[in-house]
Amino acid sequence: MSYDLLIKNAKTRFSQGEVIQIAIQDGKIVKIGTSVNEEAKKVIDAGGKLVTESFVNGHLHLCKVYTLAMMDEAALGAYTDGSMGGAMTAIELAAKVKEQYNESWIIENVRKALNLAVKFGNTHIRAFADTDTKAKLEGVKALLRAREEYKDRIKVEVVAFPQDGVVRDPGAEEYIEEALKLGADVVGGIPWIEYTDSDAQEHIDRMFALAKKYDKPVSMLIDDAGDPTLKTLEMLAVTTIKNGWEGRVTAQHSRAMALYPEPYYRKIEYLLKRAKIGVVSDPQTGPLYARVKDLYHAGVRIALGQDDIADAYYPFGRNNMLEVAFLAAHLMWMNSRQEMEILYDLITTNAAEALGAEGHKLKEGGQADLVILNAESVWEAIWNHEAPLYVIKTGKDITAR
Repeated sequence: MSYDLLIKNAKTRFSQGEVIQIAIQDGKIVKIGTSVNEEAKKVIDAGGKLVTESFVNGHLHLCKVYTLAMMDEAALGAYTDGSMGGAMTAIELAAKVKEQYNESWIIENVRKALNLAVKFGNTHIRAFADTDTKAKLEGVKALLRAREEYKDRIKVEVVAFPQDGVVRDPGAEEYIEEALKLGADVVGGIPWIEYTDSDAQEHIDRMFALAKKYDKPVSMLIDDAGDPTLKTLEMLAVTTIKNGWEGRVTAQHSRAMALYPEPYYRKIEYLLKRAKIGVVSDPQTGPLYARVKDLYHAGVRIALGQDDIADAYYPFGRNNMLEVAFLAAHLMWMNSRQEMEILYDLITTNAAEALGAEGHKLKEGGQADLVILNAESVWEAIWNHEAPLYVIKTGKDITAR
C-alpha cells in the first residue's frame, strides 16, 4: 500500500511527548502510530514539532477587510469607547463605506485576507458579507467568487448578512433571499440592531423562515453592545428550539452577556446547551465579551473568531487564529498551561463543533486538515503565534512559500 502523505516524527497535543507517524489517504487520516512502515507518495518530516488540527475562524466580516483607510475613525471610536454604549452608532457610521461597494475592489481585498489565512493555517472561515439596500449583492458576489477560487485551500462559508437590520431596512430581506439563490451558504442576522424587541423577534423569524425555505444554517450577531437588557440571545435560542434547528445556529459576539445578572446568565447557559447553539466570541475587538470560560466549562459550543481585519471596527488582524488566542489569553487572563490548552481548542476542534463542522479531529478517520507548527507545545505556539511550517488541507500540502 502507498499512502498519499505520511507525516513522520510528529508530536501531538496528546502523544505525551512521544514521536508518532500520521498516514493520510484520500483526504482522511487513516493510521496513527509509532511506526508506519508502508510507502507514501509524499513524506513530510515534522522534526519533532507539534502537529494539530488546522485553525477554524467562525466569524470574519470578509467583505469589509482593509476598508478602514476608506473612512475616518469615528466608527472605530464609537464602537470601542466606554462600555460599548455607542455600538449602534458605530454601525450606522460604518455603513457609509458601502456607498462605494463594488465587487471589483472587494475581491482584491478578500484575496489578500485569504492568502493570509492559508499562510497561517486557517482552513475554515465563516465569512460574512453585508447584504442590504446599501451593499446590495456586491460583497456576496465577491465572496462567492473567492469561495470558488480558494476551494482547495480554504472552506469559505458565505453568510448573507443584513448588517443594517431587516425591519429597519426595508428591502434587505429580499437581498438576503437573492443571495441564497446565488449560492450563499448561511442565513445571517443582527436582531439587536432593530429598535424594539418585537422588531428584533420579527427579524429573527424572517431569517429563520428563509433558513427553513432553503435548508440553511443560521449565524447572527447578537447583543453586541454594553446593554444588559438586550435579550436577542434568548430570542435566538428559543426560536432555534421552536424551529427544530438545534445544532445549526451560531451566535457571534453576545457581548452583553458580560453584564447579565447571574440568574439570567444561568438561564441563557441552559438555553444555549439545549439549542446546541455555537457561540463565537471576539474579545480582541471590543471591551466586552461573552463569558468564554464559563461557557466552555458548561459544555456550550464556544469558539474564538477574528471578526475584523483593518475595518471600521478593528484596525488590526492577520487571519491568524494563534494571534487571536494570544490576545484572548491576555484579555481574559487565561495564561495557565491548562487554560492555553482550552484556548487552542477554541480555535480548532471546538471552533469546528461550534459551526457544526464534523470530523475536524486529529484521529484515525478524521479529516486531514492539519498544521505542523514551529513549536513543540501549545504554550510555545500561542506565545510566538508564528505561521505553521506546513499547512495540510484534505491531505494536500498547501503551505504558502
